Amino acid sequence: MTMPYDDLLSRAHAHALDYLNALPERRVGSTATRDELMAALRTPLSGPGEAPEAVLDLLASQAPRGAVACNSPRYFGFVIGGATPVSLAADWLVSTWDQNAGIYVISPLVAVVEEVAGDWLLDLFDLPRDSGVGFVTGCQMANLTCLAAARHGVLRRVGWDVEIDGLQGAPRINVVASAESHITIDVALRYLGLGTKCIQRVESDAQGRMKPDALRAKLATLEGPTIVCAQAGNVNTGAFDPLREIGEACNAHGAWLHIDGAFGLWARASASSERRALIDGVELADSWATDAHKWLNVPYDCGVALVKSREDHRAAMTTAAAYLIQTQGVERDAVDWVPDFSRRARGVPTYANLRALGRDGIADLVDGLCARARQMAQGLAAEQGVAILADVVLNQVLVRFGDDDELTRRVVTGVQQEGTCWLSGTNWQGKAAMRISVSNWATSEEDAARSVAAILGVWRQVRG
Repeated sequence: MTMPYDDLLSRAHAHALDYLNALPERRVGSTATRDELMAALRTPLSGPGEAPEAVLDLLASQAPRGAVACNSPRYFGFVIGGATPVSLAADWLVSTWDQNAGIYVISPLVAVVEEVAGDWLLDLFDLPRDSGVGFVTGCQMANLTCLAAARHGVLRRVGWDVEIDGLQGAPRINVVASAESHITIDVALRYLGLGTKCIQRVESDAQGRMKPDALRAKLATLEGPTIVCAQAGNVNTGAFDPLREIGEACNAHGAWLHIDGAFGLWARASASSERRALIDGVELADSWATDAHKWLNVPYDCGVALVKSREDHRAAMTTAAAYLIQTQGVERDAVDWVPDFSRRARGVPTYANLRALGRDGIADLVDGLCARARQMAQGLAAEQGVAILADVVLNQVLVRFGDDDELTRRVVTGVQQEGTCWLSGTNWQGKAAMRISVSNWATSEEDAARSVAAILGVWRQVRG
């Protein structure tokens, strides 16, 4: 079979540029219904196949109407970043190389690139430099990886090898999390066989921060292996748990502290001393989970699991088989640090972005997005009937309209339909709210101002 790389890749490149060049001005939401997309894309699978050029053209033709422009500078939904040019270009190389990044012998290049990228992240976050690092699909799997290491570690301390003996008959593990912990913590505990019923909740304050006094009181009632899950960056408010107090309490009790820092961990890279103070004490934890496809703005998908004890991390993840060629030396096999074996070389775009941006560029990225969030909050708060529900400490803004659930939901839906920007709704402490997540490297002051104007325009129509 002849593979016309030149023609097809040139064609794909042209389609990609058309899509990217349209992003700054295009409607952010999709316009096509499921039925319309099915009519365009669904057909009986043919026997002889179809011309590759025609297939590419068909897919590209449906993107403007069927794809939500998640990488638009005016997309503010679900804490989604937009790929920087260098990370996108590096990701194209990843697809071109088509490397299975599971073990060193398959791809020495990727193994070394990911090892260096991991070292840079530990340095950037100022975490213990000999920590284990694994590149996974996102913070869901990063939380799972870290909590698997935690499960192994706390049981190892009491003489139980969960990797060999499983959980049947094992000492019961206490799991403590705040009332505002992210759902991915619950899901990870389900996957790990611990279940969600084991979670003992600790009260949070009005901003969504775990109360350290309540944690200390809870820990005083517990005996045996204990894992505490704290949060750096509440998914609604952006608030940080008081990590130093929590870390000191966990260390005094002998509990494993895991920090879910899906986007908040990047505050550690800020040039602002005020912002870095939010995450003071993060180094006291035993494991950390974060995403690169959020604030580092690399293409989906890329999360990062970081574990202080390399031994517990590796023991929880590693596997071996006679037919594999695994390193016995200093070379790094990714399969020792992540749940996957066959996997994309997702650490390569992370390496590219870290190297291209440098410390100063990353700090500018984090601080600039925080500034845009504050700009939007200030612009919205100046309007009668619009309230900001929580302190804007990072990139998250919670907005409520008319102090009314139905009005707020109507504004959210109206903004999505209007198309200038896209954002989502949520519920915060029993009230409906609009949630704005400013996460895209390309979001400018003008984008923020245009979006505020569009939101307020919808609000004025709704209120009449």
